[in-house]
Amino acid sequence: MKCGIVGLPNVGKSTLFNCLSNAKAQSANYPFCTIEPNLGTVSVPDPRIFKLEELVNPERVVPAVVEIVDIAGLVKGASKGEGLGNQFLANIRECEAIMHVLRCFDNGNIVHVEGSVDPMRDKEIIDIELQLKDIDTLTKAVEKAKKLVKTGKKDDILQHDTLQKLLSFVEEGRNAREFETDDHTRPIVESVQLLTSKPILYVCNVDEKSLLEGNEWIPKIEEMAAKEGAEVVVLAAQTEADINELDTFEERQMFLEELNLTEPGVNRLIRKAYDLLKLQTYFTAGVKEVRAWTIQKGWTAPQAAGVIHTDFEKGFIRAEVIGYDDFVKYGSEAKVKEAGKMGVEGKEYVVQDGDVMHFRFNV
Repeated sequence: MKCGIVGLPNVGKSTLFNCLSNAKAQSANYPFCTIEPNLGTVSVPDPRIFKLEELVNPERVVPAVVEIVDIAGLVKGASKGEGLGNQFLANIRECEAIMHVLRCFDNGNIVHVEGSVDPMRDKEIIDIELQLKDIDTLTKAVEKAKKLVKTGKKDDILQHDTLQKLLSFVEEGRNAREFETDDHTRPIVESVQLLTSKPILYVCNVDEKSLLEGNEWIPKIEEMAAKEGAEVVVLAAQTEADINELDTFEERQMFLEELNLTEPGVNRLIRKAYDLLKLQTYFTAGVKEVRAWTIQKGWTAPQAAGVIHTDFEKGFIRAEVIGYDDFVKYGSEAKVKEAGKMGVEGKEYVVQDGDVMHFRFNV
């Protein structure tokens, strides 16, 4: 599951990506600096894993991870192949969610491809390019569906009508993620894999002063995002880069305190990306290892077991489950058992975020 960072050139995507991952993407003051998408595997900041480490004292700790892709800057005409358009749009298609970085800072030393700072306009440029590509995709899908309507089957008629309505919706300049669906039409919309149907998070990249005091753009973007049912994270990518350069935890904490922050902005961003991808975490906790495992929300115990090894899923017998809060309250697996708080769950159990699990299986 990958989350792609998109935006116009020179809005701070690569600087942000560098902060998010240990990979150092080239970051320069000209368009098309990033040509190949950079892929970073990012640890998900989760204080629960440190608490479990404290209680269990394992040999090693392995956090959950999420994959972030730094996609090169889109420009006007990308949907028609302008710049490196086709390649960029293909990169977005391969991601399950989008982080859209909007430049909300003035800096005469960093050129803006549109000549001035206006994040609302920039957002519209990207939207239009993605919508144009989706219109192309939908037009072909409607033509294909039209041929099937002749069969007179209800499903074929519903598919054609739904795609036609969706095409008209996107042609009005709206994003497919705002299109209302029900249990019958949702699979039809999902089947065409539109770029504008992907869940989105807006990232306001501000300067350090605006981080403390706000600026004129942030409320406008928050209002726009609220209408779309999307979320907004405000951070200063350059400040995050400066924090990243500091050697010790103490130095970083001092820097954060000066900015009235309890943690780096990228920590919030990573957690939001994890949530945007509809991911959640369960833990295994033993003396050898405390580990966070990433699964989709709504997965059952056998599916969760399969993340560790396919044999665990094939030969699943049962799961021994302790709620995270109970583990912390009683302090150990043995004490949780004594208190009668360990659940023994079967194949139908839906894993909850933070569950501490042990699987029994037989292959």
